[in-house]
This record gives sequence, C-alpha cells and structure tokens, in this order.
Amino acid sequence: MAQTGEPNPPRWSAEESFLELLRDTLELMDRGSRGQFLQRFFRAMAQIDVTETQGLDLWEQAQARRRDLSESIGKRVALQAALVDVLASTGQLRLPVLMEYEDLRKLQINAATDPLTGLYNRRFFDDYFEKELNRSIRYTHKLALVVFDLHRFKEVNDRFGHPQGDALLQMAAVTLRKSLRTSDYAFRIGGDEFALLLPQSDTEQAATLARRLRAAYASSIEPLNLGVPLALDYGLAVYPEDGELQEVLIRVADERLYQLKNGTRVADRAPAPGPAPRPAAPEPKQAAPESKPVAAEQKQPEPKPEVAEEKPKAAAPAPTVTPPAVAAAPARAPEAKKVTAEQRRWERVSLASTHAYALVGEGVELTARVLDLGYGGVALETSRPEDFGEAFHAVLHVPILPPVRVSLRRVYTMQEGSSSRIGCSFVI
Repeated sequence: MAQTGEPNPPRWSAEESFLELLRDTLELMDRGSRGQFLQRFFRAMAQIDVTETQGLDLWEQAQARRRDLSESIGKRVALQAALVDVLASTGQLRLPVLMEYEDLRKLQINAATDPLTGLYNRRFFDDYFEKELNRSIRYTHKLALVVFDLHRFKEVNDRFGHPQGDALLQMAAVTLRKSLRTSDYAFRIGGDEFALLLPQSDTEQAATLARRLRAAYASSIEPLNLGVPLALDYGLAVYPEDGELQEVLIRVADERLYQLKNGTRVADRAPAPGPAPRPAAPEPKQAAPESKPVAAEQKQPEPKPEVAEEKPKAAAPAPTVTPPAVAAAPARAPEAKKVTAEQRRWERVSLASTHAYALVGEGVELTARVLDLGYGGVALETSRPEDFGEAFHAVLHVPILPPVRVSLRRVYTMQEGSSSRIGCSFVI
C-alpha cells in the first residue's frame, strides 16, 4: 500500500539501490574512514582526484542537493541524480561510471586494513576500541588490550634488509590471526607494533594468550636462524582494573610492554647464570627472586626483624592483622607497631608506584599487584586474599626483570582498606 504523501513510491534501479546501500554503510563509519573511502570512491566512479576532506564535502553536498530537489518537486529524488548534479555543477563530472560490487568491496577493505599484513589498521583500531570500550562499560564486561612489538626488529632490518623485515611482520600477523576467537580483533598500529582487542577477557586470559602467541612466534621464526634474538614482546591492560579511558588503557599497556622489553634487554647482556652477589646497598637490578630465601617478607621493621630459616613453620597466616612477630619475640605490645632503627637483613625495592604485578597459580591464574621486592621475599596486594594458599607459584612482572617464575610461601596477611597485603618468602 502506498504511503501517505508519496502516492507512487519510486522503484529504484540497481545502481540507485547500490548508492542507497553505500549511504547506509557510510553512516556507520567514523569521519576519517568515511573520508578515505570517498576519496577512492570518486576516483573510481568519476575519474576525479579529491582529498579526503573534499570527498566528504562532495558527499554532503549531494545529500543536501537531494533534499532540496525532493522538496521542490514534491517527491523523493534518487541519490544518483543528486550526485551527478553536484559533480556536473562543480565541473568535475567527466566520466560517470558506477563501480562494480567487487570494486566497492576492495575500497571498503583498503580503508580499514594494513596493506602489508592484512590486519586492521590504526585508524580502525581507534574507532573500534572506542566502540568496544563503550559496550563494555554499558554491559559491565571486561575488555583486554594487548600491545605487541618486535624486540630488536631494527637490527633485523639493518642486517637483512627491509624485504626480510616485511616477511617477519607478515609472520607476526599470521601468528596473531591464527589464535583469535571470532570476537577478537587484531591490528597493526605502527611499524612493528600490533594490538589485540579481546572483549570479555580478563587479565589471566589475556596474559595466557599473549604468552602463547610469543612462544608460537618464536617457533615460527626459529628455522630462519637469524642470529638476532627477535621476540614478540607484549604488554596488556584490562578494563576496568587498569583504567576506564581509552588513553589510560593504552598507556598502561605500553608501560608494561616497556617493562618486559627492558627486562629482556638486561637478560640479553647478562653473563652465564651463577650465584648472585649480595648487594651492600639496595640495587633494583639485583633483586632477583632466584636467590636463596633466608628472611620472610614484612611490611615494617619489627623489634626483632631477622627471621631464622625455620620461621615459616612458626608463623601461621592470620587475616586482617598486623604481620606476626618472630618466634623469639615477646607478646605483641602497642609499641611493636613503631618503626625501629634496626634494618632488615636485605633491603626491599618499593614497586608500589609502578605497574608491577604477579600472575598467581596454575592454569586459571589470579592477579595481584607487587608492592615491593627483595632477596628474602615479595609483598603482594589483592582484594581476594582467601584465594591464596599457604604455598603457591607465581610469575612476577616487574620493571627491572623479565617475567620470572617463583615459588612463594605466605607468611602473613594484613588488611589495608578494601585490599589485603600478603607477605611472602621465596621457597627453593
């Protein structure tokens, strides 16, 4: 049945139906992608070269011309007619050609993808990240961002040339693409920089995937015998734990990527493994968890801070209380909370102001912040202390070291506001 005010609804031609579909598609794209698409569209359709801004202006003029013509004649004018009218009036219509569907599809792909790797490009990353973050906020879902780059990639380019470097970038893209779920997206956001967006993924899931990708890439390039320790370094951030803004999540992920990269470089220059010397003063680079544990971790110096090696047997973890006194100390007294001049056997390196964290457990892992680190142990912060056992394994991610797997024994648990501090000693 005809609509009121439009007694004879038009029956669009195939060409006009195509333009209507194109109009609807462009409405879903951000302005930058729309301008890039229209620049190529006008070149293919009318053999005219315009900038992205000019392409947007021409398209908007066609929409306005269509509305004006429709009002003046009292019926809906085809978009094709309005578009031809605009191009003719500006003296730019020389070869009116309507693109085939495959040509249109190629333009859509080129506007959103990186030509070398076939992954989505930086422009699409910015747009899609914003949409996924808004969706996660609306439905209270987690969203994980993982950023990657190729460690020592410049050295490969300098030694073997850019064709070899391009091949390695393509191999990295293939590695990322093979491991993704249908809901995940992979992007090339810079020269040797990549990113993954993982909707409804938490820190443990994102970290597990990142480690698997790193190992898979190492295996794929091993037959090349490059002689350069090329690696797929990564850093991750998760909404809402690490931030609620796009720029904050990107910054946190970049910082963690730098931490891993910095630790890897230190390891590359390190001598053959051997017993680490004990420092005379606090040195972040010597805070190695592999050293033999002797003292249990504590937050503040107690009246008698030195702990014998049998200390873990005597110290039963107690939630929401101050750290337990050593076995030989007298009963707890109010003055025990005061800081004394006596120092720990080994000083601690505070990491509270960094993004240091620990992945805890086997299989399904927990995540905790690393507050400080020393030869004797480590202090973790978590809102779920009940999930931590008396003894457990963890992978420490700190700015001064590559990821290190350690065995820990819980010495005490202390409530601090809405979170808990867990003091742990290293176990061989």
